Amino acid sequence: MTGSTPAPFTADDYRARMRRAAHAAEDAGLAGLLVAPGPDLVWLTGYAPPAVTERLTLLVLTAGQDPVLVVPALEAPDAAHAAGAPALTLRDWTDGKDPYAATAALLDTAGRFGVSDNAWALHLLALQQALPRSSYVSLSDGLPMLRAVKDTAELARLAAAGAAADATYEEIRKVPFGGRRESDVAGDLADLLRRFGHSQVDFTIVASGPNGANPHHEAGDRVIEHGDMVVLDFGGLLHGYGSDTSRTVHVGEPDAEQRRVHDIVREAQEAGFRAVRPGAACQDVDRAARAVITGAGYGEYFIHRTGHGIGVTTHEPPYMIEGEELPLVPGMCFSVEPGIYLPGRFGVRIEDIVTVTADGGRRLNNTTREMVIVD
Repeated sequence: MTGSTPAPFTADDYRARMRRAAHAAEDAGLAGLLVAPGPDLVWLTGYAPPAVTERLTLLVLTAGQDPVLVVPALEAPDAAHAAGAPALTLRDWTDGKDPYAATAALLDTAGRFGVSDNAWALHLLALQQALPRSSYVSLSDGLPMLRAVKDTAELARLAAAGAAADATYEEIRKVPFGGRRESDVAGDLADLLRRFGHSQVDFTIVASGPNGANPHHEAGDRVIEHGDMVVLDFGGLLHGYGSDTSRTVHVGEPDAEQRRVHDIVREAQEAGFRAVRPGAACQDVDRAARAVITGAGYGEYFIHRTGHGIGVTTHEPPYMIEGEELPLVPGMCFSVEPGIYLPGRFGVRIEDIVTVTADGGRRLNNTTREMVIVD
């Protein structure tokens, strides 16, 4: 375990978030926000209902009105114990009743509403039938900055998660790689993340040799061999906030091309980091990293965006990608993770979580980005 447990968020914290979200919706020309179970609901209220339910749970936020959480009666006791519950009015409904009519009564019949990205189509279509003159936009499109800028307490949690991931990398370097299956090393990564405080492990990518050319390779039964590049990408949640880091190690001494490709990716990652500053566009980070790789002749082998936001989930807006002109703002947190993927041969990726500061950027991952040799 690393660090100390932070103080929990309070009802006042959640009340302030909901108030800010409602006003942001009004400023964006929306009649309100409709937030289904998922990361937005957790961030706004502290409530995480059962992961799979066909029953409607929906937070209704409109400027000038108290927040209302429409919730199934059988789940209302749990909702009432959520940290943000004192800031909410609970409106429960029982099986056999129409929750969509009850929700529609809270809304402008011809309003345009922001809807959380992971709302079930089942619920949205039923609500639209109850309000045929209404219209909807996803929160990623309508309010892309809703969770993008982190406050001091959130940044502290992200920094702690990053430090725990760094501690995991320092330990995984010490384990044997050669002669073991990818899944064995992935298991070690998961154990280490938990040892250093993670309550949830989201992914442990171990991609050796030719598997490294697949950015989202699932660790499998391939036996890692001497001479392999091995892409390690791992993360999860600590104190409710995400970690995500990638390093590429080598089993034994690398050859000249392997070392050169690793150096190019390291330079690209550094260029992306140096592009981080308030007022720059998200796409500027992607452009800076991509320019290094393209200039070295490997542009066609960099096949994904340079970064994604991170917070109460390990992937969320904003995205560091061409065409995203959203300006960087102090408090934003996102990955910078360029890579080169040579089909049938090997891949290299280097990733840090970065937060925007008043005059640039700060890394939340601080392990070496140089080539590391493992056994």
